[in-house]
Amino acid sequence: MNSVPNELSQDWKEIDWVMTDVDDTLTWEGRLPPETLIALQKLRDAGKKVVAVTGACAGWCDHIAQLWPVDAVLGENGAFIMEKKEGYLTLRSDVPLDHIRTKQDKLKSQVLEILSEYPELELTLDQSYRLCEVAIDIGQNRPKVDDQVIEEVVAKIHALGAHATASSIHINAWYGEHSKRATTMAFLKEKGLSDHEILHRACYVGDSMNDQFMFEAMPYSVGVANIKHYWDRLDHHPSVVMQQPGGLGFSEFAEKLLALK
Repeated sequence: MNSVPNELSQDWKEIDWVMTDVDDTLTWEGRLPPETLIALQKLRDAGKKVVAVTGACAGWCDHIAQLWPVDAVLGENGAFIMEKKEGYLTLRSDVPLDHIRTKQDKLKSQVLEILSEYPELELTLDQSYRLCEVAIDIGQNRPKVDDQVIEEVVAKIHALGAHATASSIHINAWYGEHSKRATTMAFLKEKGLSDHEILHRACYVGDSMNDQFMFEAMPYSVGVANIKHYWDRLDHHPSVVMQQPGGLGFSEFAEKLLALK
């Protein structure tokens, strides 16, 4: 960990796509620091494209896509894309939404059965605003759940044949082949980037276990300081780590990126 740099090399000056997680990467301690919004706007003013890649619910993604200075939102771990086109917000998914909802209903019943073994755990308060996923609160509106319990629940969801990942605040579960990584790569190719350009012109910023496959996919990857909590459990690590946590760390990264000449 001590050998991981917190400064950006000159190679980073080619980065013009900033893909970023949201919870505890743009936010911190349950709030959105003003520094985050300022950093997002500075990146866009400098011609950088900023895309939120998040496990957040569709309702929250709608808010982000409508009001924040971002170019698009890949929501519920890549289940859908929200993007403004000609001034109007659009929603699209590779899978018909009615099919997604049927799978979600099935998984919700299965997850609730699992949670009957863990009476201290509940679905997130925003579950009704989700289009695809089933989410369990492990630290958003309750004290942080023990890592061993989180791992047990994730394993039981995997045993159903569903996907499940743990962020700093939620366990997110879904049926389907989408993921943060798959949807990000497809989105960037849709925007005209080749495989080579994705590796050299795009970066990813994250904070938690569910970001590690993005760290693996993108050689230009950033961890905000709170990634250190998960460091020994990550199979794939970011290439640089900021000194500040959450949105403060994102702002720190944005300043470093924009300072490159």
